[in-house]
Formats: sequence, structure tokens, C-alpha cells
Amino acid sequence: MKIEPSKKMSLFTPAIFGDLKNFAKQQQAKGMTMIDLSLGSPDLPPHEKIREQLSYRANLAESYGYTLTGTQRFYEAVSRYYKRRSNVDLDPACEIIQTIGSQEGLVHLPMAFCDPGDIVLSTNPAYVAYDAGIHLAGATPYYMPQTAENNFLPDLDAVPEEIAHKAKLLILNLPGNPVPAMPSLDYFAKVIAFAKKYNVIVLHDAAYSEFYFTGEGPISFLSAPGAKEVGMEINSLSKSFSLAGTRIAYIAGNAEMIAIMKQLKSNLDFGIFEPIQDAAVVALDNAEEITANLRATFSERHKTLMSGLRGLGWDAAPSNGGMFVWAKYPYDMDCTELAFKLIEQVGVVTVPGTVFGSAGQGYLRLALVQPKEVLQEAVDRLAQVQLQLQH
Repeated sequence: MKIEPSKKMSLFTPAIFGDLKNFAKQQQAKGMTMIDLSLGSPDLPPHEKIREQLSYRANLAESYGYTLTGTQRFYEAVSRYYKRRSNVDLDPACEIIQTIGSQEGLVHLPMAFCDPGDIVLSTNPAYVAYDAGIHLAGATPYYMPQTAENNFLPDLDAVPEEIAHKAKLLILNLPGNPVPAMPSLDYFAKVIAFAKKYNVIVLHDAAYSEFYFTGEGPISFLSAPGAKEVGMEINSLSKSFSLAGTRIAYIAGNAEMIAIMKQLKSNLDFGIFEPIQDAAVVALDNAEEITANLRATFSERHKTLMSGLRGLGWDAAPSNGGMFVWAKYPYDMDCTELAFKLIEQVGVVTVPGTVFGSAGQGYLRLALVQPKEVLQEAVDRLAQVQLQLQH
């Protein structure tokens, strides 16, 4: 029997994460201890209140049916969360839809709005799920530049007029992965004006919205005047509430757009396990308490890694939030080759920048997923790297 993948599978190249992990295991077997800064998987446990609710609800016999489009309790909790944290009014009945983690929502959303050949504005580098969704829809990505001169914000002014007129969807991620650029209401106002001028749907990926280290609160795209006229925001409980394995997220915003997503989602799944939704309600209703600890912890980690790398001559992109450090290294070497060399020489696991796009060459992404003492040890190890410096 001859088994062949579809032509569409050629669009999905194998992720390098598995190769990095396997190589790290090989080095461990030789006696090298590893410091893994590759995957952005939360190392802090969910709050006790969340775990207790999940355990209690999972033990009830009536908790095991289909939930279909999500529970009313969950949608109302999202609405309360947005009102408290961002002063945004959301109608639970028509302005929110649940997704099975933000990855699922991000990959499926372009299919709901884009036809083959439509242009989607994204960035290079960017989170890998964006291109996956664009390719599944048969759409064509156009990458907006992110430069230090523009504070690493996607440069809307650099989009040619003819491309802007053809664009159907604009995907943003602030603070971002891998580049942790921070949003501002002024920038979002510019995005909204652009969207209205060219009739472009905006999707803001707010997975790291609670990872801010200065200021008073997360800046939601939906808090900018006119945002709900042009777009949506997708947010996840994976990072902010350490619920990565439960796979629960939501899209909020324009009611007409949400209705289209509901039509698509009704053909894809039967909803998330009800105890997980109830645990999410507890998380959202106690967000201030839970995320304060998150920010205190990650702020210290951020300071440790940023100052340490800069002390070694690495050019770490300025940031005041996010879960990652995006750093230009001082070595004359391809970023993938360097990632393997760092594992081999000093046992530090990072992600090469080209995983996120060709513009990532010369960069590594380092996740803030270890205690600050371990991050300091990672810096100390990187100081021992024996490689040729760039001229």
C-alpha cells in the first residue's frame, strides 16, 4: 500500500523543537545538565483555587456531557474579566466564542474569512501558527517589517498601497512571540484607522496580555475606540493562568465576525470539558490576585536575563513584558547551528530565530520559564561559549 500525504502537507515543515530536545537528551546522556529555555510552557502551577475547582467539578457524574458552544458561566466570566481589567464591555451572548486553546483558534480563523489568493498581513518573524492558518485557507501572507527604529511594532506604513487594498486580514501579537514588542493605545488607534481605510479585519493575539512589567494593566486592542468595528482579540488562559494543558481560550469582539466563527466552530468540535470551563471561570474572576504573582515572578526573571545577555554583548530587543527575550547574538554563525552548539558546549537550550521566519536569522528566542537563579546560571554558562565573534 502506497501512502502519500496531501500536497497541502508540504506547507507544514516539521518543527525543530523535537530535534533540539533529542539532541539535548543525547548531551544529557554524556553527563551535561540542561537548562531548557526553548518552549514557552509555564513552569508555575495553576493557583490552588483553580485546581480545587477543577478537581471538584471533575468528580461530579454530570460533568461529562457535550458542552457544544461553551457554557454561559464561562462567557459571562470573560465579559466580567474584560470589564474589570480593560474597561471593555462585551456581550456574552454574541461577542465571545470559546476555542480549544488559542492555537486552534488562530489556525482555523483564516478559513472563516479568507478565500484562496486573499492577502493576510502578518509579520516576519511571527508565531508559527499564523502561517499555518494562512496556508490552510489558501491565502497569501504579506510580512510587515518589525524594526528597532519602530520599537519592533509591525510597520503599517511600509505596506504598499496595492497590497493594503487587497488585504483581507491583519494579524497582530502584542506583546509578541517571539518579539515581545509592547502595544499602546496610540498604535492601536493607527491600526484601527488602517483597517477602516482598507476594509481589513483585525485579529489581535493577546496571549501574553498579562505579562506586562510596567504600567497599571494589560492594554487590550478592544479598549481602543472603534476596535470592535474592525476586529477581534484572541486570548488564552494557557500562559496567564498556567493552564496550558487544559486548552481553553476565546475570541472576543465584533459580533458579526464572532457569528461567522461560531458557524465554522459548530462544524469542528463539541466543546471543552465542563470542569475545565468552570476552572477557567475561577481563574478569570480572580485574575488580579493570580496574575500579580505571575508578573512579580516574570519581571525578576526578565531583568536577570536581559541584563545578563547585554553584559555578554548580546543585543536583546528592549521589552517591558512578554514571556520571551529576543536576542541578537554576537557570533558569526547560523542561528540553528548556534542553537545546537549552545546545547553541546554549555547545555543551554534556545530556539533559533528562523523558526519564526527568515528575518529571525541572527537571533535566538529565550523563554523566561526557569527561576531567576537558573536564568543567571544560564547567563554564566553562555559566558563560557567558545565561538568566533562577529567582526
